[in-house]
Amino acid sequence: MKDLKGLIRSIPDFPKKGIVFRDITPLLADADGFKQAVEAIAKRFKAAKPEMVVGVEARGFIIGPAVALKLGAGFVPVRKPGKLPYKTKSASYQLEYGTDKIEIHADAVQPGQKVLIVDDLLATGGTAAATCDLVETMGGRIVGCAFLIELSFLNGREKLKKHDVFTLIDYKSEAE
Repeated sequence: MKDLKGLIRSIPDFPKKGIVFRDITPLLADADGFKQAVEAIAKRFKAAKPEMVVGVEARGFIIGPAVALKLGAGFVPVRKPGKLPYKTKSASYQLEYGTDKIEIHADAVQPGQKVLIVDDLLATGGTAAATCDLVETMGGRIVGCAFLIELSFLNGREKLKKHDVFTLIDYKSEAE
């Protein structure tokens, strides 16, 4: 077993001063580490039998399809506005200063379909909660939310408390 946290690169003051960016590209470049991460997420949700994995732009597009293949599920992207070519449904969510929006194809999730949400990072939980809201308004049944990394000091899990949340790597403080 690889130490997955050891494969995460911390970059201080990116994208702005005072933020430590958690870069997953070294983990993705390590074949054994990437495989271990994908297999751990898939194993955790295999019994829930998700029919669809929803990945959030942009790194959820990397992890999500790999997890979907391992689970024998389909994959659906959730994107920033104006990036999807077909009819969309959207959800807005709060940022520290202002709001943002995400979109999904209007026919991407069918009523009753079991859905696993996958992304690289759980921080404040706004994007993940908005994604869950989108899936649920389409009639999807969320079986869980999976992340490579959780910044637990930001309490994002609180916004997802009605869902089964799974993370592989936890940073309990910004300085860690």
